Amino acid sequence: MNIYAQEFKMKFKSVISWSIALFLIIFILMSIYPTMASEAELLNDMLANFPEEFLMAFGMDGLDMSTVLGFFGIYMFINQICVSIQAANYGFSLVSVEERELTADFLLTKPVGRTTILTSKLLAALTSLAITNIVIWVTSLVTVSVFSDGRPYETKTLVLLLLTVTFLQLFFLTVGVLISLLLRKIRNVTPFSMGLVFGLYIINAFGGMIGDDKLTYITPFKHFDSNYIVKNAALDLPLVSISVAVIVISVVGSYFLYTRRNIHSVT
Repeated sequence: MNIYAQEFKMKFKSVISWSIALFLIIFILMSIYPTMASEAELLNDMLANFPEEFLMAFGMDGLDMSTVLGFFGIYMFINQICVSIQAANYGFSLVSVEERELTADFLLTKPVGRTTILTSKLLAALTSLAITNIVIWVTSLVTVSVFSDGRPYETKTLVLLLLTVTFLQLFFLTVGVLISLLLRKIRNVTPFSMGLVFGLYIINAFGGMIGDDKLTYITPFKHFDSNYIVKNAALDLPLVSISVAVIVISVVGSYFLYTRRNIHSVT
């Protein structure tokens, strides 16, 4: 039994759905940039009339919509939320699906160690996320180039914005796996994945509104803030290192918990 192939097959339809949806989002939004850019001053004036707390909550403060990356950065949070939900879904269901469907004991009776099982499952999830990631990268690079309307932009900054997708995928995948192993049983992964993603995003928005830097330490959406990247053409490395540490701890903790987990049989 090829665990990797079976896991990837189970996720394939989901990968196609997420990839098509994100392709359409990026294509449609970037296709309207030339029209929007011609009215950029009006749009900037409109944004200036919004409360500063509101703009900070959504990472829109100080972004210039007349620039290609300013426009791209404003709606980047849509991509970030979508890939985070996808990754969290895969993370929460990675191990819990067998326990929920009472097939875990059947899997564990095979001559395959638990470490190998978890590794195969993680690789299948990473492959699935990588496909979505490639679609986002290719679509973004092509559409930004095609619809830039001749306006200059820094490719390095665009690449850094797209790197946030990869980091968020890893964060929510690994944290999802760890949380699922800390819980006894998950009947439905959707409430958990949506709660985790939107919970951390709300914390990020709330922290921006009240200007509390302490809240930025616990949410990856602040670690990979598009506004910061566009303004500084760099990642906020101290905050990024927190997310990297969480990813590493989640992976190590997941292997530790899974190899010692008490799996209940059907009987």
